[in-house]
Amino acid sequence: MGDHASNINAKHKEKLHFTNAVIHDLEALEYMIAAGMIESEILRIGAEQELCIVNEEWLPDSNNLALLEKLNDPSFTTELAKYNIELNCDPLVLKDGCFYSMQQQLQMKYFTAQDAAENLSSRIILTGILPTISRKETGIDYLTPLPRYHYLNSELRKKRGRHFDLFMKGVDELHVRHDNIMFEACNTSFQVHLQIRPAEMVAAYNWAQAISAPVLAVATNSPMLFGKELWSEIRIALFQQSIETRKSVEEIRNLQPRVTFGKDWVRNSITDIYKEDISRFDVILTRPDLENAIEQLQQGITPPLSALRLHNGTVYRWNRPCYGISEGAPHLRIENRYLPAGPSIEDEVANMAFWVGLMEGRPEEAENIWEHFHFRDVKSNFFKAARSGIESVFIWKNKEYTAKELIQQELLPIAYKGLQKCGISAPEISLYLGNIEKRLLSSTGAQWQVRNFRKLREDLSPSDASIAITAAMYENQMRNKPVSEWGDIDKTKAARYLVNHFTYVKQLMSTDLITVVPEDPIFYVKKIMQWYTINHMLIENRKGALVGIITSGRIQELEAEGIDMETTPVRNYMKKVIHTAEQDTRIETALELMRELHITSLPVVNDEKLVGIVTRNDMLRWLALKEG
Repeated sequence: MGDHASNINAKHKEKLHFTNAVIHDLEALEYMIAAGMIESEILRIGAEQELCIVNEEWLPDSNNLALLEKLNDPSFTTELAKYNIELNCDPLVLKDGCFYSMQQQLQMKYFTAQDAAENLSSRIILTGILPTISRKETGIDYLTPLPRYHYLNSELRKKRGRHFDLFMKGVDELHVRHDNIMFEACNTSFQVHLQIRPAEMVAAYNWAQAISAPVLAVATNSPMLFGKELWSEIRIALFQQSIETRKSVEEIRNLQPRVTFGKDWVRNSITDIYKEDISRFDVILTRPDLENAIEQLQQGITPPLSALRLHNGTVYRWNRPCYGISEGAPHLRIENRYLPAGPSIEDEVANMAFWVGLMEGRPEEAENIWEHFHFRDVKSNFFKAARSGIESVFIWKNKEYTAKELIQQELLPIAYKGLQKCGISAPEISLYLGNIEKRLLSSTGAQWQVRNFRKLREDLSPSDASIAITAAMYENQMRNKPVSEWGDIDKTKAARYLVNHFTYVKQLMSTDLITVVPEDPIFYVKKIMQWYTINHMLIENRKGALVGIITSGRIQELEAEGIDMETTPVRNYMKKVIHTAEQDTRIETALELMRELHITSLPVVNDEKLVGIVTRNDMLRWLALKEG
């Protein structure tokens, strides 16, 4: 996110110069397409693999710069957050064996990164959203300390003009406000590239839009954020909302977001997308060393179109057209940006093969796709897939299909023919498309996570369950097992393992809290405590700050004294001097504090805001499991 060579201190005049360069680059691209200068004989595939770094407690580990130094490999680079890195794979010619080679390349780099991480007491995880990530890791302190990331954060905040709001509703509900773009850092993707012949680019791009929903549905792997079940692929909503620069309801109605699926079919030229993006989205990043693309063409030099590519990189279409140069030859490609990382490398390559097969097996109807598909059906399908994954129901050519029916009956045969057309052998096709079929019969990564999270939550807190899931992901990934072969997590073993590795209060605390405000009458407080068997009621003010606590024993005493329970506010009798712990307080320290003060509960705060509570029962459970 952000070009390494970008100018982070551009003034207004430099931005105008850059905008002119973007337009000249676009004119050069139009000329190159018309003159037949874009490569069409060879097709290539490529990929960008984003990776999560975790520590020995399976929590995000902020050491990406140290890890990159240890790796000393230019194919690895930084990402927005300190706990992420990115691997840029070498492009491969689309021919027999290319998917085997892609998997081999990814596995070799993955295990190289694992070895380097282990030297730093860290591990690498493949997942769309790391289950153990918390609000703490979305703070600005976790931004990779490079100027371009700070500049990008500053520019997007400036355009937004106020805090970023995140609202998502699934099984659970999440509504939070944030002062930076670090929500985007929760996302880790597996971005896939396919080179396209220029004459086929319009039809190919439209077809890529049409197939996005079913391809995403079978690949979903990001169902949880901050311990909450939301969408099957939360990344889709999270990315858009995390860098949303539109300020008002009116702007949201009339302006497109920078993260977009698009609003209609492309009908004339692929350059129409570039024109729309230049018209609708102003410049965020610039470059100081801009070439004159028109002059380079006149001199017989293939222009890199640096300005156009940089601007294109700050508009985040889920299917993005791209220009590049491979081995001296200019080419066009489509970048698939909606696929999540994981669950395993084989699963990722299977997703890639499925998508490439569909793209190369493109039916004739894609030439005038608007005669067969309504764009709003296709766009609606995409967001259905993000919400419900493989359990979605789609509208496909005006007919209703479940996601499984559509993939099994319509799309797998197209993908098979497409891969055959590219010369891919039957065993290679069977391996990767067979992987997709097995997921239809077993579960996707999202379904596996949700099923195990619900099962673990019967005995564990949300944070504990998230740790167990992350640990199980790692074990399965290290064994190279596709998600269709992942067994369910043993609850008893998970609980025992977790307790033996618990270090901090945040790993033990309960976060599903019921609180009251100081103005609430004691009678109301008493009833809530009875209904939910609460022994310690925490009291917050309207801003979410912890201001008091009252016990069930104290309420019994007040009732015996005969006070008017129905009109007396709890603030009159709550305990205002409260002992608290921070999230990173060690469990032994918290236990010792509770023993010294003879208290049976310890609220946990972060920046003076209540985030959880540890009780005597939590401590007894921890001690019992720790002692076997």
